[in-house]
This record gives sequence, C-alpha cells and structure tokens, in this order.
Amino acid sequence: MSFYDQVIALERQPISETLVRRTAADVARVLAAERVDAQGFLTLLSPAAAAFLEAMAQRAHALTVQHFGQVILLYTPLYLANYCSNFCLYCGFAARNSIRRDRLTVAEVEEEARLISAIGLRHLLILTGESRKKSSVEYLADCVAVLRRYFTSIVVEVYPLETAEYAQLVAAGVDGLTLYQETYDRAVYDVVHPKGPKRDYRYRLETPERGADGGLRSVNIGALLGLAEGRREAFLTGLHADYLQRRYPDVEVSISLPRIRPHEGIFQPEHTVTDREFVQILLAMRLFLPRAGIVISTRERAEFRDHLIPLGVTKMSAGSHTEVGGRAHRDAATGQFEISDTRDVAEIKRAIEARGYKAIFKDWHPLVEGAMVNG
Repeated sequence: MSFYDQVIALERQPISETLVRRTAADVARVLAAERVDAQGFLTLLSPAAAAFLEAMAQRAHALTVQHFGQVILLYTPLYLANYCSNFCLYCGFAARNSIRRDRLTVAEVEEEARLISAIGLRHLLILTGESRKKSSVEYLADCVAVLRRYFTSIVVEVYPLETAEYAQLVAAGVDGLTLYQETYDRAVYDVVHPKGPKRDYRYRLETPERGADGGLRSVNIGALLGLAEGRREAFLTGLHADYLQRRYPDVEVSISLPRIRPHEGIFQPEHTVTDREFVQILLAMRLFLPRAGIVISTRERAEFRDHLIPLGVTKMSAGSHTEVGGRAHRDAATGQFEISDTRDVAEIKRAIEARGYKAIFKDWHPLVEGAMVNG
C-alpha cells in the first residue's frame, strides 16, 4: 500500500472525533508501554495528553539523547531564486504577488558560499521558488557544482522532481531533500493551491519516495501548521515519516514543524497552533519516532527555540535569510516570509551550549572528489 492509499483510507476514519474521545487513562497506558505505536501516537496528540507534557518531555529527552546524543546540528538556508509558477495562498513567493523577482548567478552563489562557509557552517539548504523555467535542474546542478567546494552537505528545497532528476542532482553533489506536503488534508490542499503545478496532491506526496529512489541519503518532510487542524496534520506527518523509515531503512528521515509566519499577501491561517500545542506535537513525534530527526527553523522566536532544545530537537537553522541571497547579494528581492529568530550563528551556538548541548557545524562528509576547498 502506498502512503497515498493510506491517506485515502484515513479520510474514512473519524480522527478528530477519536482525538476528543481519548482519556487521561488512555494516555497513561501509552506512556507505560515500551514503545508507542500509531494509535498511541494519536493518543499523545489528543487534548487529554496536554496534562502529561512533563512526563512526555522526560521520556522524549531520554530517547533523543539515546539515539542522537546531546548535540544540535546547525544549518543555514540559501535562496537561489524566488520565481514561482504556483498560486499558493499562503506564500510570499506566489506568482500572483507583485514582488521583486531575482535569481543568483553562479558567481553570486559563490560569493554567498564564501560568506556562509567563513562562519564555519558546513550544512546548507538551498531553496528556490517553484519555477522549472527559471530554476531548471541544470541551473541547480551548476550551483551545486560550486557549493560542494564549500559544504559537506547540500539539501534541496525546490519544486518536485522526477527520480532521474534527483539522481542527476545527487551526481552533482546534493545529498538531501526537504519538501513539505503543506497540508495532508486534500480538501484544504485544493483550496490553498488554486492554480499551478502544485495542485497535484499525489505527485507532491510521492516526491520523497522519488528522492530516496534517486539516491538521496536524507529526506525531510512536514506540514505547514496553520493550514488545517494541527493535531490531525501532525498525525499524518508522523505516519508519513514512519512509512518512509520502513520503506527506506537506509535513508535518514527528518520532520520539520513549520508554523505559518507573516508574508507577502493577505492570507490568514484558520487553525492557529499555540506554543503549548506545538510542544505537545513535538514530544508526541519524538515518542512515536525515536530515530527521526526533528528540525526547528527560525520561524520560531529565539526564546521559544531555546526552550525546545532538550525536548527532542536534533537540527536548527541559524543565520537565516528568506530573500534571494541576502548576504553578499544585499540588494535583495522580497523574502518568502518573516524570520522570527534573527540571532546570528554565534549567538545561537552560545544559546545551545548554555543548555548543556553541543552545537555542531558538520556531521557528515561525502566520499567524493572536489568537495571542500576550505574546511
């Protein structure tokens, strides 16, 4: 059964009603069990589990230290372009928005790479708007050919590709994929994606599988919290990650928990996820998926991110910019959304160390020629 088939089957299940019916006794039974299965995961996402956050936090911390140690991997995003052919209601890059569009030249990409690598970071996330015409696979490969000289890990967050295209980027030096389904609710998905290639729900849903089949060593998924009911979105995200771990045991699977941030346009989320609900989702994810990475971006404010560190987080972005370039390329185009944690890398590193953790800038090195000229 594909995960798409599972989504269709779950649409016939009363997930929201089940969440409400879960009791404190149900939560206690789940926490007393040796491992958390899918039904236990649903129980930990229920309103009844909100009274058990301390117990969940202690177990989540222990599991994370067991599997990952007390370390947080730091990475930073680099936006290569913001041209887009989609009309997503919630995104600042949407084609309908009258914003300044830009795309870095390969020379400008190298300028950005030099500045980022000088800080010491060796894990890079490269992003574009979803435009094949302006950000072709060939353009991406040309950029990666330069970036691989400065970074040990290059992850792409671009439009969905075919398996052969992911293999092409792997050959160029890419090792990971980040791609959010945005929402697992098909009805909501249709509403917030009124026009453009992104309207194809199933094609997007199956993208992580094409990336893994193409040879990527890591895949990061997530739902944009705020588009649909948060607990249900978290449940589907966790099941998706579990499906990928089972199907691709050699692929590192991670989960991001992005909440909608202010952006160009007038869209307002209908399903606010509070800080307390966010923490519950994070803890439930860790207890259900002990081996999955959990990524927290600079969408979250600095103080809140610092408090999340011991609760199951394994990766954090630092020194982020959501406009094209944004470092050497100062005359930048409009950003995708507003950043909440604006601290520089050194400040975030100190905050992590103040919590008793080690901030690491590199945890993997590719066995390829030509990688890294300075580090």
